[in-house]
Amino acid sequence: MGNIYENAANDFLELASEQRLKIIFKLLEQKSKISNMAKELHATVQEVHRNFERLSNAGLIMKDKDGYYDLTTYGKTMCTQVPSLLFLSKNRKYFENHDFGDIPMKFIQRIGALAGGQQIKGFVKVLEQWKLVYKNADEYIYELFTEVPLDLIEPLLDRVKHGIVFNYIFSDTVIVPKGRKELLGKLGMKDLLDKGLVERKMKENVKVVVVLNEKEACVLFPTLDGDADMREMFYSKDTLFHEWCLDYFRYCWYNSGPFQENKIPE
Repeated sequence: MGNIYENAANDFLELASEQRLKIIFKLLEQKSKISNMAKELHATVQEVHRNFERLSNAGLIMKDKDGYYDLTTYGKTMCTQVPSLLFLSKNRKYFENHDFGDIPMKFIQRIGALAGGQQIKGFVKVLEQWKLVYKNADEYIYELFTEVPLDLIEPLLDRVKHGIVFNYIFSDTVIVPKGRKELLGKLGMKDLLDKGLVERKMKENVKVVVVLNEKEACVLFPTLDGDADMREMFYSKDTLFHEWCLDYFRYCWYNSGPFQENKIPE
C-alpha cells in the first residue's frame, strides 16, 4: 500500500505545474511538437522541452517517429481524473458550507463532469435560471425536488400542456407552498396525469436537487446541516454536466417508490 501512495504522490508532483497541466490537455486535443506547443503557450522552447521531458519520463506522454508528442493511455486516463480536482478547487469556498448529501460514491467519483458548470448565486437568479430550463425544453423536464416554490408551478405546467413530458421525484420531506393543491387543480394537473404527460414518484429524504431538460441541467447541493440550499446552484449546457445530472436522476427514479399525496403537508 505504501508503494501505491508513493507512486501516486510522484504523479501528483509531475502534474503540480500549470504549464504541464496545459500541455497534457492540449495534447488531449491533438498531437504536437515542442516548438508548436511553445508557441501555443507563449513560452520558451527550452521551458516547454523541460516539461515535455518530465511528462515523458513519468509515462504520461510519448514521442512518435515524426517527432510529435501524444498522450499515452496512462496520460489520457489521468486527464479524465483532473477535472474532479479542478471542480473542487474552483469551488473550494462553496464546499466549506456544502457537501454531496447522500450521493452514491460512483457519482462523486464522476464529479469532474460538473467542472464545466457555472455557479449561480441568489434565490431570485436561481429561480430565473430554473424557469429558463422549463422554457427551453423541447422534449422533457426532469426534476428531483426537496422544495417547491409556488412561482415555478404555473410556468412548468404551461410547458407540459404544450406536450413536454414531465417526470419528477418528491422527497418524502418535501416543502410545498400553501395553495399548491388548489393551483394544481386550477391548472389541470389531473388531466395531464391521465394523458401520461406527467409521471411522479417519491424518495426518502432527498438532499440533492436536480433540474434538467434534454439539453441543459442544474444541480443544487445541500448545506453541511443536510438542508437543501435554494440560493446557489450549478448550471450548464455542457454534455458531460448534463449526462451526470441525467444519470443521477435516473438512478433516483429507479430507486424511488410510488407517489403518495397524503405524505405531503400543506
